[in-house]
Amino acid sequence: MREISDALPGADLIRDGLRDLERGVESIPALLVLVGAPRLRTLGFDVPELPIDGYPEHRLYHVIAADDPDAAHSRYNALIRKLVSFERTAACASD
Repeated sequence: MREISDALPGADLIRDGLRDLERGVESIPALLVLVGAPRLRTLGFDVPELPIDGYPEHRLYHVIAADDPDAAHSRYNALIRKLVSFERTAACASD
């Protein structure tokens, strides 16, 4: 498994998500990691499976919306931007 450097943007969020997935806990960080699982696996990260109904993107949005419906869209987009930033930086760091 590839180590997560603290220098990567969003490293704490991705690390929390991986930890929650290993424990079988459905959390916002875990769902975010599942959204990025295909790319993260390609980058060398060991992403455990977590059985959920439907797409992780939809489940992530619903969990966020249940907590704060008025801010769900912006919070979802901010999390996706962090994930993409993490993935892009990790890809550059592995080159």
